[in-house]
Amino acid sequence: MTNSRSTPAIRLLREFQVPFVEHEYRYEPHGGTRVAARALAVDEHAVVKTLVLEDDDGEAFIVLMHGDREVSLKALARQIGRKAVRMCDARTAQRHSGYVVGGTSPFATRERMPVFVERSVLGIDRIYVNGGARGLLLEISPAALERVLAPKMVDVAVPNA
Repeated sequence: MTNSRSTPAIRLLREFQVPFVEHEYRYEPHGGTRVAARALAVDEHAVVKTLVLEDDDGEAFIVLMHGDREVSLKALARQIGRKAVRMCDARTAQRHSGYVVGGTSPFATRERMPVFVERSVLGIDRIYVNGGARGLLLEISPAALERVLAPKMVDVAVPNA
C-alpha cells in the first residue's frame, strides 16, 4: 500500500475529500477481479468491476458490478428503459472513459457518463474499485462511491458463466 500514485480517479477522490486506501497488485492480462481479489486476500464479491456499455443509440454509460457476477444485458436494458445495450469493445471503452481496459475507474472519466450500480454492491462494508491504472484498486466505502458518483441502482447481476 502506497500513496504515491496519482491518477485522475485519485485526484478526484482527494478533491472530494473521500478517504480511501490504495492497494497495488501484480496485474495479469485477462486475470480480472479473481486475480485482484486473490492478491489482496479479499472476497471477489467486494471487488467491483467498472464496465463501459453503450445503448442502442450509441450512448455510453457505466455499470458497477460485483467481480464474481455478470450483467444481464436484457434485464439492464429493461430497467434503464433502452431497447438494447451492449458491452463496449476495448478501444471504444477507452475512448469513452479515458482509461486503458484493465485500469478503468468510474471516477474522473474522459466523458461524463451515467453510472449504474448493482444495488447489492452498496450493502458491502468496504469495496475495492479500480483506481485508474492496471494493478491499482482503491478501497472505499459504498457511501463515498454514492456521494461522488450519484449512481442509479439496478438489479441485473447473474452468476459468472
